[in-house]
Parts: sequence; structure tokens; C-alpha cells
Amino acid sequence: MKNVLVPVELHSSIDSVLVTSLLFARRFGSYIEGMPLGPDLPDLVAFDMPVSWTAADQNTWRELADESQRRFTDFMVGEKVPGNDTAPGGLSWGWAGDSSFGDSQVASYARIFDVTVLGRPGPERGDARMATAEAALFESGRPVLLAPPRTPVAMADTTVIAWNQSIETTRATAFAMPLLKTAKRVIVLTISEHKVEGPTGEQLAHNLRADGVAAEAIERSAKGRSHGDAILENAASLGADLLVKGAYTQSRLRQMIFGGATSLILSKAEIPVFMSN
Repeated sequence: MKNVLVPVELHSSIDSVLVTSLLFARRFGSYIEGMPLGPDLPDLVAFDMPVSWTAADQNTWRELADESQRRFTDFMVGEKVPGNDTAPGGLSWGWAGDSSFGDSQVASYARIFDVTVLGRPGPERGDARMATAEAALFESGRPVLLAPPRTPVAMADTTVIAWNQSIETTRATAFAMPLLKTAKRVIVLTISEHKVEGPTGEQLAHNLRADGVAAEAIERSAKGRSHGDAILENAASLGADLLVKGAYTQSRLRQMIFGGATSLILSKAEIPVFMSN
């Protein structure tokens, strides 16, 4: 977990994204690379906009990229994180690019990083975008760490794995192993009514303990709640400051139409969420 990518956009939770990325990086002595996140220009140009309008917008996006760089740089300098040129191989930061990257470009670049830190998507104008999170989840092949709207003060001391026995959650758990090994407490949480065929939470906890993880297993009933609500409410009652979750065990289209745990957690989680597909 030595390389952390932070796409920077001036959305409502950017402060939380920066703090979350630093909490993560301090745990492993990681390099944090910021990059400017903006609209995906190729997608917009496909709508055959006037050339003059597109050029003007490019200038605007370049200005936004400059402001994103200032925000990122000011934060890292204020937290006394050294630049990569003065502290190679340890906790440090750098910046990539002088113009905004679109969602697909960010997801492609994320393939060479251990994790990408993004803001949890929200419904309001100015919130982090769902399209960015989904591009990173589906196109990077790497895990995503979603920062909550409110800035966290700690992360991964008490970690809950939302274990539904699926392949997606298996991948997320494997990616999260460095975090799990540094946690003080790891709870493998299974919601009885929402699981697929596979090893039980107790079996996972047993093998995690063999790997040096302080793991225990808990199975709870949803008690009429949705799967996502049951996960979040149990995680809160357990004092979790990180949730590990596989993304989209059901298809993304099905969750868009009918809802699902991933969609709900992407919209409601109040703690950092470590996810992969």
C-alpha cells in the first residue's frame, strides 16, 4: 500500500478526501499523488458542441486544475508532508498533470496505484460524482477508498468486513489485507438474509487469524431492513471506522433499478469504505 492516487476536484467532500488519504498514507509510509479531476472531454465532444464553446471550457477546466493543485499542495505542505523529491520511498506527495483528467482517464491511471481515494458520491450539485467512483471500481482493477462527507479523525482501527461470501467481497478482503493486519479489531459481519453460497464468516475469521489478523465473526439478522442499511447500522453499533465491502455483487443495472447494498452504501456511508469489484 505504498502508492496512493488522489483525484482532486473541488467538490463538497474534498477536505475529507485529503484527510482520509493522509490517514491511510501515514499507516504505510506511502507516496500520495494528486491529479486534477474534471469532466470527461471526449464524452462531451461526442455531442457535437461548437468548437469555440469547447475551447472556452478547456480553459475553464485548466483553471480548475490549477485550483485543485493549489488545494492539494496547500494541504500537504500544511500537514508537513515532504515532497517526493525530498523523501523518496517514504511518506511523501507529488502532483500529476496540468489539465483536468476525465473519469475514464483517472480509472486508467489508477491501475498502477495500490488504492484510489475518492469522495463518497452525493445527490447534490457540488458533491462527488457517482460516475467517478464507478469508473474507478470497474475500470481500474484496483480498490477504491471512499471518504465520507464528514472528515474522519481515525481510520481502520476497528474494521468491519461486510462478508456475504461473494467473489467481489473476497477480492476486497484480499486487497485490504495490509489494512486488516494493522487494525486493532476486525469484525467479519454477515447479514443472515443476504449471502451467497460460499465459506462462512467464521471460516474467514479463522483463516484471517492464522494470517495474524485480530478477527472475529458475527452474524446478524437484517430484521426487515435492507441489506445496505443492516450493514451500516451494525457497523456503527460496533464502532467501526472502516468498512470493507465488495462492490456490486448484483449487477450494476439491477441495483440501479431495484436498489442494492452497494448503491445504498455509496450514498449513505458515514465512515470510510474500502471497495473493489
